[in-house]
Amino acid sequence: MSSNKNTTHTIIKQGISFGACLAIVISWSVHHSILWAIFHGLLSWIYVIYYVLTRQSL
Repeated sequence: MSSNKNTTHTIIKQGISFGACLAIVISWSVHHSILWAIFHGLLSWIYVIYYVLTRQSL
């Protein structure tokens, strides 16, 4: 007796998010440091929101 099983494979793709990319670009333009850019990229949207809140001119 032959068993025919359908197998579904799920591929999970991971990459850099838009928030992380934005944080890295902002950090590089402000600090010109790869270490700060990596750190802010890990913080992602937290750093982006912090940057927007602290850089607003009223």
